[in-house]
Amino acid sequence: MVATTGVELAIDGVARGLSFALLGAAITLVFGLGNVLNLALGTFAVVAVVVAVGVAGAVGSVAVGALAGLLVAVAFGLVVDRTLLSSVYRSEGEERVVLGIFVTLGLAIAVDGVLYIYAPLTYSLSHGVPGVSLAGVGIRGSTLLTFAVAVPLLAGLFGFLNRTRLGTATRTVVHDETGALLCGVNPRRIRTLVFVVSVLLAGVAGLLRAASSDVTVDAGFELTVFAIIVAIVGGVRDLRGTVLAGLGLGIVITFANYVVGAYLANVLLFGVAVAVLILRPEEIS
Repeated sequence: MVATTGVELAIDGVARGLSFALLGAAITLVFGLGNVLNLALGTFAVVAVVVAVGVAGAVGSVAVGALAGLLVAVAFGLVVDRTLLSSVYRSEGEERVVLGIFVTLGLAIAVDGVLYIYAPLTYSLSHGVPGVSLAGVGIRGSTLLTFAVAVPLLAGLFGFLNRTRLGTATRTVVHDETGALLCGVNPRRIRTLVFVVSVLLAGVAGLLRAASSDVTVDAGFELTVFAIIVAIVGGVRDLRGTVLAGLGLGIVITFANYVVGAYLANVLLFGVAVAVLILRPEEIS
């Protein structure tokens, strides 16, 4: 492997890691706040892609299509939160975790079935961002787009959580729900906000993937699995750790794809998650 190839792989790996970080953060936010493991996360991402490609083809604007895809996914997430998840949040402890798994898994299967029947296509977005070459190192346009979108979005997420009153209220609910109630914070509204934000993050990750490769309607499960692996490695209640894990795993799988192929790279990714569970089982508690 020549030096320029290694640098190009590293840059692409960081870009892939940023997409992983968005997915992992979406899982971590909802699980950390409400003890709900959202197994329909990837499905929301696919919905955003399907709508975005359809609208972009109709109006001739990728930007308008992407915005429409995100709005539809967020609206769908809001409906799910106020209906299906309301019954989940009425339960407590392990019962909530188990019920959340069944509800979101059922939702994912139902939506995937509808998409497979009515929209069984392969989707991609022509973003129009040109690649560049710096000192002999080629950087793809999709990689540049990922940096331009994911970095500000993640920075904004941390800024929201650490520098705003609403973000402080969110962190309070995570650490002490009873104390938050005594301070006048409504945990249910905070959970709705966080669930919608998580859907937005997943939708952006899905659109970024569609800008770099094809997305099929059954890709939701794969995206959800990637999100869970990243969250496990980073710590399912540790947002900073999840983002760092996403970046690291993105680099690892990119180099592994180049060296041993996509199949073995995915096996390696699962192996890392299993190793973390063995060495640090408290990460899922």
